[in-house]
Amino acid sequence: MLKHSIQINFRVNAEEQELLQTKAKKCGLSVAKYLRFLIHDCVPKEQPPADYKVLIRELHAIGNSLNQIAVRANATGFLHKEAYAENVEKLHAAILDIQEAVTGPEAIYGDDEDMAG
Repeated sequence: MLKHSIQINFRVNAEEQELLQTKAKKCGLSVAKYLRFLIHDCVPKEQPPADYKVLIRELHAIGNSLNQIAVRANATGFLHKEAYAENVEKLHAAILDIQEAVTGPEAIYGDDEDMAG
């Protein structure tokens, strides 16, 4: 793990300090960690809304239900296994996409190709 042994001091006015602290707090980060994200050309996202966790739990419950249906279907032979497996994989991918969209940091400048044009 990186050791942060170098200290950098700079001045801001009261409004800038409040803005920086507010932005860091909305992301659930310390001011130092928030600034480290910015140094690496990423803007951390704000913490997701309270109902985000409920939504993710619901999606997981759907996935579990699909698994239970699959077990029964495999026992009785009344389900197209490949189609079901494809749908389960799509559900898992959707969960990961939602998590990334809501919680992952965003690049400040975008892709290098965007900057070249």
